[in-house]
Amino acid sequence: MNAPCILKQRRVNKTKFRTLNADEIECRVAQITERGLQLLLYKNARVDMDILDERFGIFGWKREHSRDNANCTVSIWTDTINQWVSKEDTGTESNTEAEKGLASDSFKRACVNWGIGRELYTAPFIWVKAADCDIKEKNGRRSCYDRFKVVKIGYDEKRRISELIIRNDTKNRIVFEWYATAKPPAKQDQARPKNATQRDFRADMTEIMNAITGGDAKYIATGLHVWSDGAYTTIEQIPDTELAKYLGYAEEHYKKNHSGIPYAYDRKENR
Repeated sequence: MNAPCILKQRRVNKTKFRTLNADEIECRVAQITERGLQLLLYKNARVDMDILDERFGIFGWKREHSRDNANCTVSIWTDTINQWVSKEDTGTESNTEAEKGLASDSFKRACVNWGIGRELYTAPFIWVKAADCDIKEKNGRRSCYDRFKVVKIGYDEKRRISELIIRNDTKNRIVFEWYATAKPPAKQDQARPKNATQRDFRADMTEIMNAITGGDAKYIATGLHVWSDGAYTTIEQIPDTELAKYLGYAEEHYKKNHSGIPYAYDRKENR
């Protein structure tokens, strides 16, 4: 088999694609309720093609479709073993242009097999409150045509999303801000410290949620989302005036489901 025209090629077994930039990620509405909506992050096929061209050159990779576009095989040439290395996956049809959507989806999924955009699967639960978007209802069905944009995204050393900021471009406002660790305090807040009681409530809330979930930000977000009817997904979002209420919810959940597992707040009560 003749090798494609490639000036220089690294070994495939050492290939690792870069993470996606904010402007390469799109937002899609997953579900809508009267209280707000959930967003999902995704990439389009053009991003995959650009990254493959960037990494291997226009002659260093190829795509092939089978089963009427349901399957896509993405192959990368390696001159180390003088052959193509391939990965394959299956897609689903889109609501519009079914055949074209099927080919595009199977291609994107095959590229995820290679690692392109796989970090999007580490995204937190993204909830936008109804006050931050324009939800319309007609004949019992809700819709939202606002345009949402990822304006900032960060990753940790394991390529997991560590920070995420989303803006509603239609309303020109930030509607979602999330950090895997505590959000850096704003400058104006540094001159206005919280009192000790508020600070203790937030620290205790963080501690008990970490004990319940093992520190998993996704499960913390899910718990807060349920308790607050979609209002909050991070502890940082909870106003000082409501911290005691949500700490009570967390304590009740802990005692009901984690009996016998000590954490610092229990020790405070027993002192």
